[in-house]
Amino acid sequence: MPLSAVLRRFGPLLAAAALLFLPARLAADLVWTPEGGWKMEGGVISGLSGEESRNALQLMNKARTAEDKGHYSSALSSYAKVTKRYPNSVYAPEAFYRSAYIRLARHQYIKAFQAFQQIVLRYPNTSKFNQVIGEQYRIATALLDGARNRGWMILPGFKNREAAIGLFEQVQANAPYGEYAPLSLMSEAKGFQTFGEYEESIDALDRMINTYPKSLLTPDAYLKLAQGYAALVEGPNYDQTSTKEAITYFQDFVILYPGDPNIAAAEKGLAQMKGVLAESKLRVADYYLKYRMNYKAARVFYNEAITDYPDSVVATHARAQLAKVDAILAAQEKAAAGGPAAPAPPPPKKKHFLFF
Repeated sequence: MPLSAVLRRFGPLLAAAALLFLPARLAADLVWTPEGGWKMEGGVISGLSGEESRNALQLMNKARTAEDKGHYSSALSSYAKVTKRYPNSVYAPEAFYRSAYIRLARHQYIKAFQAFQQIVLRYPNTSKFNQVIGEQYRIATALLDGARNRGWMILPGFKNREAAIGLFEQVQANAPYGEYAPLSLMSEAKGFQTFGEYEESIDALDRMINTYPKSLLTPDAYLKLAQGYAALVEGPNYDQTSTKEAITYFQDFVILYPGDPNIAAAEKGLAQMKGVLAESKLRVADYYLKYRMNYKAARVFYNEAITDYPDSVVATHARAQLAKVDAILAAQEKAAAGGPAAPAPPPPKKKHFLFF
């Protein structure tokens, strides 16, 4: 199973389960000043003692001093030593946090995201948790917008918009009840649409609507979902499943959000989809009338075309054709009852449609 599919299915459960097995809050109110170095405020303790505490603080001060001077390689090396040697100390989440920002300064977006992810996995009770999730969302957005991820500091790298999809999934899994979860699903849908993967975009929007029905983004999701189905419609000569789905979501939007600024766009989309569906029924009816002489079937589909979009040009044509069909059927019924013979219908044409 692809990683993105695993995250969609099990991400929220894994994130919730992780909270049960991680230590109590390790996040500290660490404050940095160039004059005094790192200091702990609010009665927070380091989680270390004696020489370990001094060594960890020395590494943190060395790392931040190097960072402020732009010596990023040296700073990353010192921060890495802190996270490896003192993972249960108050300094470790801060070391990951600072490392992530250095990666961002170097445009190493994937590594920055991974550094933030270590905080989510190891220190979910940090006071900076929401900031971390926000930074992860911004990294995913930057990649989707075309930011170039650097592998080495001097190399610009390539655009990697596809990677953003997996990162949005991770953000949603990390904080399924946070403010960035619905945003991530909406951005994921946008990404899939950019790649022309409309079915995947529809899936993300459907999850958005069902998971976050009260979100401020839900109206937009309804409209985009309708437009996503509309993009799959190939015309009146093809299967109309997507057309019907588009009509359903356009109608839902119009009913649920009548005062939305996008109501005109929804009504226009609804009219277009109704027109396609009615035209499809009209063509089926014409086929039965002209090439099969199945007048009862033709009557059914002409009526459906009228019902689907009664105020359209298609409906006007369907009514005219329906009058002809009703006249033929009435004559046939009269002939069957012993009246004058009904006029013979014209012979069927030999043209064949690809519709069937």
